[in-house]
Amino acid sequence: MSPKTRQPGPLPSPLPGPPADLPDDERHRTANVLHSAALRLLRRAAAADSGMDLDGPRASLLSVLVFGGAQPMNRLAEIERVSPPAITKLVTALEAAGLATRTPSPDDRRVVLVSATDAGREALERGRAERVRTVAALLDGLPPEDLALLERAAHLIAARLTPHP
Repeated sequence: MSPKTRQPGPLPSPLPGPPADLPDDERHRTANVLHSAALRLLRRAAAADSGMDLDGPRASLLSVLVFGGAQPMNRLAEIERVSPPAITKLVTALEAAGLATRTPSPDDRRVVLVSATDAGREALERGRAERVRTVAALLDGLPPEDLALLERAAHLIAARLTPHP
C-alpha cells in the first residue's frame, strides 16, 4: 500500500485539531499534526537531557557552538533569541562548567568569540546520543516502510529549514 493510500491506524493519544482560524486544507491539517507531534517529540527527547546536567537554554547554546563553531556574543544572542545580558549569563555558566571558552577575535579586538571546549563537545554528543536512543525507542516495532516514511519526512523538513544561498 502506498503512503498516499495508507489509512492511519487508531491513535492512542489524539493530537489536537487545528486552530479555528486556519484554512481547512490538507497542508494546514498536516502542519498542525506535525507541529503537535514535534512538540511532544521534543519534550520526550528533552527529558533525556538530564544526563547532560544542562538546562534547555544552556544545552541549546552549547549545540550552536558545537555545530556552528565559534561565534561572536551578539550573534549568539540573535541565534538564541535572547538579550545580550542573557547570552552573557549563559556563556558565563558554560565557561564556569568548562564547556565553552571566550577568545578575542583575530580580526577585531572589540569582538569576543565563544567556542565549545572539547569537554563541551563531549557533553553535547553524550546528550545527543541519549536523545537519539530515546527517539529510537519510540520507533521500536514500526515496520520498515513506516521507518522509511518517517526518515523521508524528516529529510523533507530539514531541507525546508536549511537556508539556501
